[in-house]
Amino acid sequence: MNHSNNKRETFSSGLAVFFATLGSAVGLGNIWKFPYMVGENGGGAFVLIYFICVLLVGIPVAVSEFYIGRSTRKNAVGAFDVLKAKPFWKSIGYMGVLSALFIMFFYSNVAGWVFSYVFKAIKGDFLSLASLSMEEAAVNVSSQFDIAVGGSVSPFVWQVIAVAIVSIIIIAGVKKGIERITKTLLPLLFILIIICCIRALTLEGAAQGLNFLFRPDFSKLSASAVLSALGLAFFKLSLGMGTMITYGSYFTEKDNLFATSARVALSDSLVSLLAGTAIFPVVFTFGMEPGAGPGLLFKTIPLVFSKIPFGNLLLVAFFILTSIAATTAMLSLVEVPVAFFIEEKNMSRNKAVLLTSGMILLIGLLTVHPKSVFGNVVIAGKGFFDLFDYLSSNIMLPIGGLLISIFVGYIANKNDLSNELSNHGTLDNKGMTKFFINVLRYLTPALLVIVFLNSIGIIKF
Repeated sequence: MNHSNNKRETFSSGLAVFFATLGSAVGLGNIWKFPYMVGENGGGAFVLIYFICVLLVGIPVAVSEFYIGRSTRKNAVGAFDVLKAKPFWKSIGYMGVLSALFIMFFYSNVAGWVFSYVFKAIKGDFLSLASLSMEEAAVNVSSQFDIAVGGSVSPFVWQVIAVAIVSIIIIAGVKKGIERITKTLLPLLFILIIICCIRALTLEGAAQGLNFLFRPDFSKLSASAVLSALGLAFFKLSLGMGTMITYGSYFTEKDNLFATSARVALSDSLVSLLAGTAIFPVVFTFGMEPGAGPGLLFKTIPLVFSKIPFGNLLLVAFFILTSIAATTAMLSLVEVPVAFFIEEKNMSRNKAVLLTSGMILLIGLLTVHPKSVFGNVVIAGKGFFDLFDYLSSNIMLPIGGLLISIFVGYIANKNDLSNELSNHGTLDNKGMTKFFINVLRYLTPALLVIVFLNSIGIIKF
């Protein structure tokens, strides 16, 4: 395969590749979506199903996307031209660009909530929690969250700030922007989550919280919960939306694609479990509902730190680093359309970033806020926030993953594939490659067909 695109930036090292790719996977989903889904679907049983989805579906699709990206050194659409694929297969890339935008419409809104909480913590809005009873503190943080989400001005301003920060980083480029941010700041987030876990485990509800998270309760595990686990694995690992193709195109020639995907998937799962360990003991200690939704993070984390010496300083640091985690996830999403506009439409990076962020803000600000122009519009029983989430996570991602698995499993040149996966013969992984191709051909497509047919109502469980 031709790797001669010399003008194109790449990451500088394998470590940079790991942190950038993990930064794409680790985001708000690890903190507000994973614990929420576990709480809704029966604890440890859901965690087990999620791991199976990651190991048997997430990793194969991730490796496929890495192959498409690195072997072509192109964006999610242009890659299929280099692979000499029929025009139909470019729909994978176009759908990736569209999925990334759909997710950003609502994800940038949630990131704005995080940024607003950084400001709240710096201002000292949570200082009074230390002197309140548990019940009063819980009421206080719930009230503050309602204001942050439903205000007339604040949510709009913070969404603009979140998108602006991402735009500035991406304009700086692959090495000076994406790599520098993820490589420097992601380890700090990891450390703070561990600190939060340690504190949470000293609370009186720790045993109950850990049982809820880790003890499998299969009686609560419905077929729809299994499908939710599959969708969550895709959402959190940034699969089926062009991000791993785009990032893969910046990989070095020495990166082991199997090892990178496994490290990222396992590290991402570890962060998710640490987040659950930090959150559920607090949920039970303060008598809150474990399935309280995405707002769980914004209600429970201030409660955790309010009981720690110098808690407000830690709270400031935690929300700054949570905002960084949200930012690293958004970087990979925004880079998909940006790379497309640069290479397929011959735009400068600056123009591509401005066009992409402009579209995200125009549509996001008009639709996903309760008090926006179209905030009360309901389509198929969903507001725009939930609609964008549903269309991307339940429909576009599974279709994208399905088409990627079919393309790499059946259409891609097997000699080129084996050559790329073995780093041109320097890795002895023929057995792994054979297993990978079989999983990709028979297991992954079957699971993704089921999840898609269920999500659109053709198969009912």
